Amino acid sequence: MCGASFLRRCLLLIVTCCPPLASLPALAEDGGKTSTGDFAACVQRLALNSSDITTIGEIRTRCRLAEDKKELSAVPEPQQPDSGAFEKKLIIDQENIRKPFTMMAHRANYLLLAAHNFHGWSGADFAAGNQSELGDPKRTEAQFQLSGKMPLAVNLFDLPLDIYAGYTMRSFWQVYNTEHSSPFRETDHEPEAWLQLRPGWRLWGWTNSLNTIGINHQSNGQSDSLSRSWNRIFAGIVLEKGNFSLIPRAWFRLQEDRADDDNPDISDYLGHGELTLAWRHYNNTFTAMLRNNLDSGFSRGAWQLGWSFPLLSFPYFRGYIQYFGGYGESLIDYDRYVSRIGIGMSLTDLL
Repeated sequence: MCGASFLRRCLLLIVTCCPPLASLPALAEDGGKTSTGDFAACVQRLALNSSDITTIGEIRTRCRLAEDKKELSAVPEPQQPDSGAFEKKLIIDQENIRKPFTMMAHRANYLLLAAHNFHGWSGADFAAGNQSELGDPKRTEAQFQLSGKMPLAVNLFDLPLDIYAGYTMRSFWQVYNTEHSSPFRETDHEPEAWLQLRPGWRLWGWTNSLNTIGINHQSNGQSDSLSRSWNRIFAGIVLEKGNFSLIPRAWFRLQEDRADDDNPDISDYLGHGELTLAWRHYNNTFTAMLRNNLDSGFSRGAWQLGWSFPLLSFPYFRGYIQYFGGYGESLIDYDRYVSRIGIGMSLTDLL
């Protein structure tokens, strides 16, 4: 925060004290659309009027977007001081969109070095095929999630409307099961594509930062009795107030032929939607996910709690603790109750 404020003051001093910049020729990468002076004037105007939480990168992004539309003289008003953590993440996404060959973080990316299962975890509980490969699975394993996204189209019809594609992989690794060569117990794959609107609507102190609608496929890549998969149409919104975000998400399962359906009752356990709460406080991020609790009368629901926190002064990842209780932790055991806590590191947070 202090560093961003100091850099902004330095940039202001340079822009103010160097008027010859306005007479420089247009930058080659801008294709002659605008002069350097116009861009510098936009940066200066926003730097003078933005709040202390606005970074130089955010100011440059807003001016570049206005530059693309040839509207530097009518650049949108700077962010208000109550702009939330999720809205800031969207602005960072918009800056990265302009960079080729860039894949951005989608959902949280993390590694749980030790995830200990307290309930529903013994060889006798496993499907026969999976049990034969794993023997008696260890109650402590490693788990990790990798999730990325790429833009397919940006600012459609000159609106804050984008099309994205994303992929999320979550793996359950019996790394401590050395008797059976430390196999992967389960790996779930989730490709998806969606249309998103960034409206920025504000009401009663809340901001509607993002609305999405798309299609999603989830599968564990197995065959025969171990195969699990389903397809969904989903929609979600992001509401935030300061550093608190409320993210409801609903889905509708696309039905399959009964003979080809590996898990006909999966909606009884994973329901038709979930609610995620996220709060960023003093460089700590707290999350809570609730799924299918009301729909199932609290008999087949699930909840997940997460806490990511600074890890010494290392900038590339953070400490992470996650608790899961309920059904649907993975596709292979979607209908089995699991109670598990894990500790490891977070590479990217939800906020």
